[in-house]
Amino acid sequence: MLLFAVVLFLFAVFLLWQAARRQRDIGLPAGRVIYTDTRNWGPVEQPLYDAELGLTGKPDYLVESGGKIIPVEVKSSRIGSAPYDAHIFQLAAYCMLVHRHYGKRPPYGILHYPNRTFAVDYTPRLEAELLQLLQEMHNQDRRKELERSHASAARCSRCGYRQTCDQRLL
Repeated sequence: MLLFAVVLFLFAVFLLWQAARRQRDIGLPAGRVIYTDTRNWGPVEQPLYDAELGLTGKPDYLVESGGKIIPVEVKSSRIGSAPYDAHIFQLAAYCMLVHRHYGKRPPYGILHYPNRTFAVDYTPRLEAELLQLLQEMHNQDRRKELERSHASAARCSRCGYRQTCDQRLL
């Protein structure tokens, strides 16, 4: 009976070690995962939504650590020396949604790439830039006709509006 208890204890320690290692490997900070948009951890959660801003988002993970809620976005492509602005604004939007939904302002969010991880501070300046960007997007959305925003044939070929777009490149 004692041998069984020791084996069971060692197995439990092994499972905890594996879980912590997996959490580190995907860029999650220490803490409790309270939200996930990946099927690897369980059922996919409902998106976070703010009607006043017209903003919806599904961060890959929300981790509660030390009374703070940290959004984590996992990217599949490798990155150079700095994250793309679009990824920073996506993460800032998740920070804003967390603040509005949970009433806790995240001090930062995490962008995890296969080769690097970045902690992005959620500063008042970044929040103001995000609000300005959201306003510009809403203003553009009200326009009758929008110009294509790129010159990339590859991006154009993957666009969901390709079949109906009169400005497609290919």
